Amino acid sequence: MSKSTLAIIAGISAAAGSAATAAILTSRSQRNESPTVTPTEGYPPRGNVATSTSPPPPKPAPLPTPLRKEITPPVNPTGVFQYGFPGPINDLRPNLSTASSFDRRTRNPHWVAEHITAASLCANNGNRSHSTFVEDESVPEKFRAKLHDYFRSGYDRGHQVPAADAKWSQDAIDQTFLLTNMCPQVGEGFNRDYWAHLEDFCRRLTNHYPSVRIITGPLYLPRRDAEDGKWRVSYEVIGNPPNVAVPTHFYKVIFAEDGKTGGDVSLGAFVLPNARISNEKPLESFEVPVEAIERASGLEFATKLPAQRRKKLCEQVTCSLLVRDYADRQKDLIGKAPPRRFPLPDRTS
Repeated sequence: MSKSTLAIIAGISAAAGSAATAAILTSRSQRNESPTVTPTEGYPPRGNVATSTSPPPPKPAPLPTPLRKEITPPVNPTGVFQYGFPGPINDLRPNLSTASSFDRRTRNPHWVAEHITAASLCANNGNRSHSTFVEDESVPEKFRAKLHDYFRSGYDRGHQVPAADAKWSQDAIDQTFLLTNMCPQVGEGFNRDYWAHLEDFCRRLTNHYPSVRIITGPLYLPRRDAEDGKWRVSYEVIGNPPNVAVPTHFYKVIFAEDGKTGGDVSLGAFVLPNARISNEKPLESFEVPVEAIERASGLEFATKLPAQRRKKLCEQVTCSLLVRDYADRQKDLIGKAPPRRFPLPDRTS
């Protein structure tokens, strides 16, 4: 991951999100420009550029075939695997309401995926008041986040997949309270406010799209040191002993599907700082290319989605928040649909 990419994404904050997004787009266009390439001496240029009066270009001399001989190494580095594979281990965990990959080093997930529909959100067979936060015993004890790590830490146990998205089953909603679905999040002004409104926005997309898939996770992005101007990654670690990393940012990648086999998928990607954000801040100021999150996280999200099927989410609907208090969100999870940029096409055509 290049310094320019990290620097750009690190600039995404509550105060400068839109400027950073513009910088990312500019950087991408500059990187995609093809340099002028001149033919190598001794090789014909591409295309039919020779004239009738030009002598034929010389043929390149054949390269010598390298001599190969079998080498029997005197050592066996992989022999250490007989005592155990060092890793890394991703702890891939599919649940009823989530699928996730856990990062043992930070004690946070790499990513957590979910799938919501209008029908799943309308079902009301679970109640979060009957759920409790629990440690995930599928992760070895020495690597898992623990309940006492969050005690008096000053951070919320922030859901990556919200409990409200899994009310179709009590078991499903219970699984969203596993600590492998949590990261330390700033509470007031973020987890209980702007982040919750973003989750609400995702649910309201089901008014337009029959299927919405979301991947959420933490990021640890660099900041420029004010003294020497160098970029460094620095984050707090909570717990006793310190175990759980506090992410600097969080991302959401949204796949809004049109419901047709091989149909269009509207992609949206957002990076938000783990900090207080004013509800007046436009959501589109945190929009970034999916590729920017991939470079920052080391993950890939849409490698099998052809370009011809991709649409930009914020060009299809208005990416804006509807600020609602907690009680109103619980009464009506789907809420009011985000405005469309243009009329919805007939799904039956």
